[in-house]
Amino acid sequence: MASESQANVSGFIIQGFSDIPELHIYLFVLFLGIYLIILLGNVIIFLVISCNPHLHTPMYIFLLNLSLIDISFTSNILPNLLHILLTQQNNISFLGCMTQMYLLVSFGASEYFLLTAMAYDRYVAICDPLHYIARMSRKHCAGLITAAFTVGFVDTVGHVTLISKLSYCASHLINHFFCDVIPLLKLSCSSTFSMELFIYFVGTLLFFNSFLLILISYIFIISAIRKIQSSEGRQKAFSTCASHLACVITLYVSVVCLYLRPTKSYSLERDKYFSLLYIILGPVLNPLIYTLKNREFKSSFNKMRERLVFWINIF
Repeated sequence: MASESQANVSGFIIQGFSDIPELHIYLFVLFLGIYLIILLGNVIIFLVISCNPHLHTPMYIFLLNLSLIDISFTSNILPNLLHILLTQQNNISFLGCMTQMYLLVSFGASEYFLLTAMAYDRYVAICDPLHYIARMSRKHCAGLITAAFTVGFVDTVGHVTLISKLSYCASHLINHFFCDVIPLLKLSCSSTFSMELFIYFVGTLLFFNSFLLILISYIFIISAIRKIQSSEGRQKAFSTCASHLACVITLYVSVVCLYLRPTKSYSLERDKYFSLLYIILGPVLNPLIYTLKNREFKSSFNKMRERLVFWINIF
């Protein structure tokens, strides 16, 4: 990290929800419950897919990695928030703050590209089913997943490096419940115009490239579905995309509302609560969206549960 920044600040204070201290214990219980639900839902998805070889298809492998991202994404934020609410110790080191921001943006970006890969998988399955096995082989599937994580984690390095070079010579109080890009930019006493321009340019470029690829995939998918003769066939084809489409809409709408606007239009107090939705909404809903109407997954889950009950009764 830049020596200039470290000379100005050795750490930050995360304000969290200190404006309503009388509710801290209730917020702790609420967020702990939400975090446990996220862990339970996504760990179940991970275990069911991992333990059932017939689910080792591209669609489920992508879903497994999406669950890993959701677990990592929330585990980067919520445990520290729970610690602050319980102990009122809200200090974070400079390195810890930069690391938290790096992981937050990296996992978020990786999720965009993983959803793009999932859209391509659905496109091939519906529009070119005869070549699905060849085009979505294990090698190609692994390549798409590796590319999603690589782009997500490499792209973020430039953002964090630039932000770490800012001077934080005024207040060290971050008006948020984690180290996010916008609150840190507002906290700096350096000029942030060129940095904001770079961050918005790179972020928007990658964001819209991902969105455009998903949009193109669904244009072809919808066109192919409309050509199916039977209504049952159309419904079955669309049902394989409905979960992914719901996940995409949830993520992209929340990101657009939170980040794709000038920093002067931000209200940190208001956006603090909107950020909560961004942090928890996807990880909570994704397991439900992908499993509630998925007969194959529910069948595998029931078999795994029966085996678990069998071994528990033995011991």
